[in-house]
Amino acid sequence: MRTEDTGGVGPDLRHHGDAEVRDDGAGLVDLAVNVRADTPPAWLREEIAGSLSSLAAYPDGRAARAAVAARHGLPVERVLLTAGAAEAFVLLARASKVRRPVVVHPQFTEPEAALRDAGHTVERVLLRAEDGFRLDPAAVPEEADLVVIGNPTNPTSVLHPAETVVRLARPGRTLVVDEAFMDAVPGEREALAGRTDVPGLVVLRSLTKTWGLAGLRIGYVLAAPEVIDELERAQPLWPVSTPALAAARACMAPRALAEAGHAAHRVAGDRAYLVAGLASFADRGVRVVEPAEGPFVLLRVPDAAGVRRRLRDLGYAVRRGDTFPGLGAEWVRVAVRDRATVNAFLKALSAALAPPTAPPVSPG
Repeated sequence: MRTEDTGGVGPDLRHHGDAEVRDDGAGLVDLAVNVRADTPPAWLREEIAGSLSSLAAYPDGRAARAAVAARHGLPVERVLLTAGAAEAFVLLARASKVRRPVVVHPQFTEPEAALRDAGHTVERVLLRAEDGFRLDPAAVPEEADLVVIGNPTNPTSVLHPAETVVRLARPGRTLVVDEAFMDAVPGEREALAGRTDVPGLVVLRSLTKTWGLAGLRIGYVLAAPEVIDELERAQPLWPVSTPALAAARACMAPRALAEAGHAAHRVAGDRAYLVAGLASFADRGVRVVEPAEGPFVLLRVPDAAGVRRRLRDLGYAVRRGDTFPGLGAEWVRVAVRDRATVNAFLKALSAALAPPTAPPVSPG
């Protein structure tokens, strides 16, 4: 684990998984984007469609905000609805008066990009592959007054223990925990959403991934009331649309939470199946970061750029890893899908990989 400044030219922080399937990606099987397949479900589409008759009125977020608060057992003063978690990163960057922000990488790159765009100088703490990308709180500089970490982390799929993450908190520091994929973890174990005993804690959640709402843009922030007030002042008026508010209310209902819980268990089973299949390529240099706990896995692959290119020719898009600080060109991220899709992907991967190295021939 090491720290790194960001003064030089580095990875493209604005590259995201959707770029792998835009433009020339028509017809590709999408394993680059982490949105759950076959979403949004029909009942959620109906809820959203039912809101369209109210589009003449300005959005009223009070009911959705109350629903989010009730879901996490919090007062509404601790909830802010946002146009996706990405907007929350921008609000934090613009509203925060910090001197030494630190982002723990590899992780989703938008928090650092937003901080830099707001004029902050960002320091990176880079977790290492040889340590399993596990967090050591002591590696974060004591003087850091804002720390950002994902849990479970995109792209490593590492789920940090909640109490390890809490060790990053201290008076005078804002601790931002991106829990965009926490609802894909069975039981949401290690979640900090709903905690009010951690100083400076700001938790971000997204409804994009589990419910397939990337095009609708809906997420939320959980934090102390004074932080929520500060972020809300940085928002434009009516930042969340009426259809997105309808989706937020629907996704907080008991039926939806039960469905999300079942989906998390199904994803865990499909992920285990994918990881087991990838293990068969160990003799060809493929290494999986384990234990994986998110709806995606991170792989180290020889000639990853060539493998990604050959996979595209075979009809599959995966996420390049070299745009994440702390990773290099040998990394790719693969979204978890159903077993039929995984079987077809593994067959394609076998064809895309370089042939296994033949054992040396003994002179004779």
